[in-house]
Amino acid sequence: MSTTMTLRLDDDTHDRLSKLAGATDRSKAYLAMQALQLFLENNEWQVAEIKTTIAEADAASPDQFIDNDRVSDWMNRWGTDQETPPPA
Repeated sequence: MSTTMTLRLDDDTHDRLSKLAGATDRSKAYLAMQALQLFLENNEWQVAEIKTTIAEADAASPDQFIDNDRVSDWMNRWGTDQETPPPA
């Protein structure tokens, strides 16, 4: 099954899409669909990985992470006389 959807394109994007459609002997709709599918695959993958990583971090023990304030303090000392080893 398919559904029709209308897109508003700026003139430059429309011209580029038209030129590519002519050069590849494909319709603008076909190219737009291919681009949208690729966009969705890339973004769905990233969102899934982020959610998995957050769940893993939430399940980890607190000693696996260093407090942001400690890291910031350490980084703010870089290049000064008070520079210290990284927090552990």
